[in-house]
Amino acid sequence: MAANDYWLTRYVFQRALGMVYLIAFLCALNQFRPLVGERGLLPVPAYIRDVPFRASPSLFYLIPKDWAFAAAAWVGIGLSCLVITGVATRFNSAVAAAVWALIWVLYLSFVNVGQIFYGFGWESILLEGGFFAIFLGADTVAPQPVALWPLRWLEFRIMFGAGLIKLRGDSCWRDLTCLNYHYETQPMPNPLSWYFHWAPAWTHWAGVAFNHFSELIVPFGYFLPQPVASIAAALTIVFQATIMASGNLSWLNLLTIVLALPMIDGKYFMRLPALAEPGLIHKSLVYSLAALVVVLSLRPVLNMLSPRQVMNTSFNPFHLVGTYGAFGGITRVRYEVIVEGAADAAPGLAKWREYEFKGKPGDVTRMPAQIAPYHLRLDWLMWFAAMGNYYQHPWFVHFVEKLLEGDAATLSLLRSNPFPGAPPKYVRATLYQYNFATPDEHRATGHWWRRQQTGPWFPAVSLDNPDFRRVLASQGWGDRQTP
Repeated sequence: MAANDYWLTRYVFQRALGMVYLIAFLCALNQFRPLVGERGLLPVPAYIRDVPFRASPSLFYLIPKDWAFAAAAWVGIGLSCLVITGVATRFNSAVAAAVWALIWVLYLSFVNVGQIFYGFGWESILLEGGFFAIFLGADTVAPQPVALWPLRWLEFRIMFGAGLIKLRGDSCWRDLTCLNYHYETQPMPNPLSWYFHWAPAWTHWAGVAFNHFSELIVPFGYFLPQPVASIAAALTIVFQATIMASGNLSWLNLLTIVLALPMIDGKYFMRLPALAEPGLIHKSLVYSLAALVVVLSLRPVLNMLSPRQVMNTSFNPFHLVGTYGAFGGITRVRYEVIVEGAADAAPGLAKWREYEFKGKPGDVTRMPAQIAPYHLRLDWLMWFAAMGNYYQHPWFVHFVEKLLEGDAATLSLLRSNPFPGAPPKYVRATLYQYNFATPDEHRATGHWWRRQQTGPWFPAVSLDNPDFRRVLASQGWGDRQTP
């Protein structure tokens, strides 16, 4: 494994990872304050009063203010741009390491106080990849092969962990029928999901078979000599690209593609003249990183070997060397929580109007949107909410209050506001079963979905409803001033 052969690999990887971080910080800029800001659905100030810093380290323990959240997001955006443009890695390894360290600390600060809205597995994957990037060095220095191995190990845990959890989970992965349901019931379908769903049946079982090959066999090629490692990386990229084409899974698939790059031997594309050798301090830090990864890998390895394997778990507050996996179970029926408001004086006489979300299904005539690699956190939580009841999702009560107040920040998370002049008097939520319209139905009506109401999900409430105020008070929101 010649060092110079991986100069181009490192060059592309750092900039591609910077792009994913740019998307993540843009999400934080647009969504963090309405979700968990000072007046968010789950406010950071309340969280840090209950959770000690050592359990969830974050810069925002020092300044839990909206202006600090916005400033941190902007700084993260600026640093990500320095990486993407190559400015961060143009000079020396110390500068490159400092930029990556700042990016990692800033995003860790968001994730560790983001609560359920930042509880997705790809947050930890991004943090882990960003931490390893600190040790990769500048463009002027020859890559250290040892620094690339933790990234390969991270990619292996993502892919192989996902493969294991599927085999141990839902039976449809074993009988090759999961894709009969997945395109329709996944968290957020995209414009092509409808077409994938109605593709010939053989494409569904072939897709599951390719999934098992890509997640259970291909990852072992990451550690083999070239060209096997590069071929394994290429297969992973193709596999992840097909998933990206069929649904909106945030930046998970893009990030997994980026993490496949360190397996590719750059000599297949170009060969560079000799570069400066890394200094002794840099080499020592890289080997120390390798030793740390070995020690921290014990629990993830035991988890993968365990029949009680868990998905997407970090074993330390720094989100380093965790265990990953996705879609161990596939839902067979899609339910959607449809949120409605009414301006009428009494709910019995109300004319209910629906709130439309940016990504999740609502209007049956609207084609599913392309959102990924951007991440709509509220829309994703609404998908989880539809699987249970609102008692299991206390943030939803606060969301309803925000709608009743006409809160501009919360409304910015939605596609449309059916009450532009004044907030509604009442808000409720109803549960519907959604299915993709058949090709004949789509040709006849133009509808992408058909839906059937299954019952109430959240009762009609108003701001002066005593039961509603009692629930808010029980969650520490009773003394809050309304705007």
